[in-house]
Amino acid sequence: MPFCASCGSQVEGKFCPKCGAAIVTGGAVAPPPSSGPLVAPVSAPMADNVASALCYALGLVTGIIFLVLEPYSKNRAIRFHAFQSIFFHVVVIGLYIVFGIVFRLMLAMFGFFGLVTGVLWPLFGLAFFVLWLYLIFSAYQGKIVVLPVIGPLAQKQANS
Repeated sequence: MPFCASCGSQVEGKFCPKCGAAIVTGGAVAPPPSSGPLVAPVSAPMADNVASALCYALGLVTGIIFLVLEPYSKNRAIRFHAFQSIFFHVVVIGLYIVFGIVFRLMLAMFGFFGLVTGVLWPLFGLAFFVLWLYLIFSAYQGKIVVLPVIGPLAQKQANS
C-alpha cells in the first residue's frame, strides 16, 4: 500500500485522505492543492422546482421549514415561494375567520338570505383550494406566479 509523500499516511485511492495530495503511481507525488483537501461542493438533495412546490404543500409549516433549511434558505426562488406560501396561508386563515363571522351573522339576522350566503362559504374554500393547487403546479414547472398583494411582499422578503 502506498504512502503519501506529503504527510506519510497510508493511501488507498488517487488522493490522500488526510492532506488531499494527489498520488501518482510510479513514485512521483503531485504537490497537495493550495486550498487544502479536495472537497466536493455541497448540493441540495432535491431539485429547486421540487423544493419550491413543497413550500406550498403544508402551508405555514413547509414554508417555514424551507426558510430554515440551509441549502434552500440561500436560493432566492425557493425563498420567494416559501414567503408567498406563508403569506398566502395567513391571508386564507384570516379570511376564513372574517367570512365565517360575517356568514353566521347574516344567517342569524336575515334567515333565508343568510342561507344563500352559507352556500357561498364552500365556494370560497374551493376557490382557495384551486389557487393553492395552481401555485403548487406552477412552482413545480419552474414558473413564478406573483399573487397581487402578497407577491411583492414575498419578493421583497426573498431578496433581503
